[in-house]
Amino acid sequence: MKSKQNRFFRNRHFTLIEIVVVVVIIILLASLAAPQVLKHLRTAKRATAQAQIEMFDQALISYKIDVGSFPATEDGLQLLVENVNQNEKWDGPYLKPAVIPKDPWGNDYVYVCPGEHGDFDLISYGADGVEGGEGENADVTNYQKSGSASGGSL
Repeated sequence: MKSKQNRFFRNRHFTLIEIVVVVVIIILLASLAAPQVLKHLRTAKRATAQAQIEMFDQALISYKIDVGSFPATEDGLQLLVENVNQNEKWDGPYLKPAVIPKDPWGNDYVYVCPGEHGDFDLISYGADGVEGGEGENADVTNYQKSGSASGGSL
């Protein structure tokens, strides 16, 4: 009996129609799931950008407490990880790990001090990398009204 079962399973092949049906089912399932996955990915990137901006916000406040002022626009965020100006009061690095991350879309964050909306402005220009936009291209800032970071006010 055992040899008949082994022979049956060894000689069993899938027909082309069976394979096509399985592939069609997989494609249908993927087409239903993909939009939901992409929606969550876009939301996650915006949330990551907001979290990184809040991290910069706190690091800049710590820097100001030590040094007495926020870094100038020209010096930028680099002063949070490296004592470029050899300031004796610098007690960093103020970010762990000591690197300035790119935004989730691979662009540099924009730092302006003094800012138009507070002591400093921190901006990610979103997926398109240019000011303004909607949806995934919308800017993420430290001065948005969504209960975000302090906007550099100290």
